[in-house]
Amino acid sequence: MTDISTLPLPPDADAPDEVIWQGRFITTRKRGRWEYVSRARGIRAAVILAVDAEDHVILVDQYRVPLGKRCIELPAGLVGDHDDSADEDASVAAARELEEETGFHAGRMENLGEFYSSPGMVSESFTLFRAHDLVKVGEGGGVDSEDIVVHRVPLAGIEQAIAAWRTQGYAIDVKLLMLLGARLLG
Repeated sequence: MTDISTLPLPPDADAPDEVIWQGRFITTRKRGRWEYVSRARGIRAAVILAVDAEDHVILVDQYRVPLGKRCIELPAGLVGDHDDSADEDASVAAARELEEETGFHAGRMENLGEFYSSPGMVSESFTLFRAHDLVKVGEGGGVDSEDIVVHRVPLAGIEQAIAAWRTQGYAIDVKLLMLLGARLLG
């Protein structure tokens, strides 16, 4: 394995970082010849892999404006997105978001690490949590006008479910690849 500290940095790595535009949740930036988007104000994300005792994965779908359609996703939410919660622990946010979006309470949240979804154009990372000891405590659906639909899908049938959703016109979040990993590798 290559020692990362011995690799040369590209020319733009040391260029100054310039803010082009900043909104409440995102910032567009430029560094050298690269343009990219980052989360504003240090906001982070938490994504939850929730599989219940009967080997069903808990998924959500909601309308995503940038895509112009509904998207099938793992439950997720922002960490520290309110001024009064800027120093919020990611596991607390993950537990809250799981319950708000799906109606499931996790007895324990396991931190599986930090991941980057589209590192060529977005600096955002997310912390992936595995929810354990799930108990249904509500209907879910999110808060305000999120209009989240909850899906409880047998892991053994995830490939067929995703194919059916695609046929119906849903977008499929890239993080669902983790559920298809073994099937994709043959």
